Amino acid sequence: MRRIVVLGAGESGTGAAILADKQGFEVFVSDSSDIKPKYRELLEKYNIRYESCAHTENLILNADEIIKSPGIPDKAPIIKRIKEKNIPVISEIEFAGRYTRAKTVCITGSNGKTTTTMLTYHILKNAGLNVGLAGNVGDSFALQVAEKDYDYYVIELSSFQLDGMYDFKADIAVLLNITPDHLDRYNYVMQNYVDSKMRIIQNQTKDDAFIYWKDDPVISQEIKKRAPEVTLYPFAGYKKEGLAGYADNNQIIVKTSNGDFVMEEELVALTGTHNLYNSLAAAISSKLLDIKNEEIRKSLSNFQGVEHRLEKVAKVRGVEYINDSKATNVNSCWYALQSMKTKTILILGGTDKGNDYSEIEALVKEKCRALIFLGVDNSRLHAFFDGKIKEIVDAGSMQQAVSLAYELARKGDTVLLSPCCASFDLFKNYEDRGCQFKDCVRRL
Repeated sequence: MRRIVVLGAGESGTGAAILADKQGFEVFVSDSSDIKPKYRELLEKYNIRYESCAHTENLILNADEIIKSPGIPDKAPIIKRIKEKNIPVISEIEFAGRYTRAKTVCITGSNGKTTTTMLTYHILKNAGLNVGLAGNVGDSFALQVAEKDYDYYVIELSSFQLDGMYDFKADIAVLLNITPDHLDRYNYVMQNYVDSKMRIIQNQTKDDAFIYWKDDPVISQEIKKRAPEVTLYPFAGYKKEGLAGYADNNQIIVKTSNGDFVMEEELVALTGTHNLYNSLAAAISSKLLDIKNEEIRKSLSNFQGVEHRLEKVAKVRGVEYINDSKATNVNSCWYALQSMKTKTILILGGTDKGNDYSEIEALVKEKCRALIFLGVDNSRLHAFFDGKIKEIVDAGSMQQAVSLAYELARKGDTVLLSPCCASFDLFKNYEDRGCQFKDCVRRL
């Protein structure tokens, strides 16, 4: 019996273990941290052997194949030992893909992927398709393959998940943009990160679709370099020859082999330039799956948006508070600042992943009344921004940051939490950071 070892017992790892068990493998799960009760219960329900707070080498290094959770970096000691032994290491997505014939819409990008994934899923589900939501959002892809029988999956893929994918193929691949992110995981070499994102189109043929933002210089360069045989569906924010989606005369327009789709821009629920791109990508995917125009129109107009992504929290004494905690990189913050119509108090900071803040410098100077640095170590932020903005203050907790913002803001201003950084210095994750922000704002 072939032995599968799963490293990491979170959502993806536990799902992969259950699917492996159902497929008749001998399965062992190992997590260097404590396993959450809900995942322990699932593993015990299926009588799957596991260990927590340890990686016991003699129980791991006898595997035929290893499924690694995306959060575990390649430089982890156990991964180095596995590679010395030449044991294949794959992702949960790669493993689950072997056991389903469902059509897949796979979405990646440095920014906007969660919104585009949720929006695409929203359209497909409302149109009556038998569809699952997986990857970085929703339930584990592997668990759904094990327990459900979906005809379609909409899958959000991070670069870490793509790194462990080899034979998996997306029927429809969406790449929204590529800007520097997670460079600490890629030896601070941008091309390594770019190569990771471009894996979204690996194994695709001309019968498959690649939807991408035409104006992204990195993507354009990679397409020229790679000349993939997949059918291309580029989109942009303006009318131009050869586009599958664009905006023109206050309308969004989509043109595919399955016909055209036109909708008034003002009726689209999501606002802002970045959301125009997200809506175009979702609409092109939906047309390629032959969803009726009225269904696409209805879903684009009633979509609620994603928590922690430019989420309006409250208006207090004439000041709008917006939670954009999901902005864990500089480009994401750039989109948020670009959409601000008022003077802004910007809260930023956290675990710096090798950020280049020059991308937001002009917008910060133009739009920000004050900056609040929220982090354990704000030295890199001070080194870049000191002297460029009159009012800069430090905060060691979310409560302090929101109190300072309350004092600094004037009527008509916006307080924006858009951190540019990961959250792990002061918070469990970006959701915890966003929830704390909302709680503090509601207590003002």
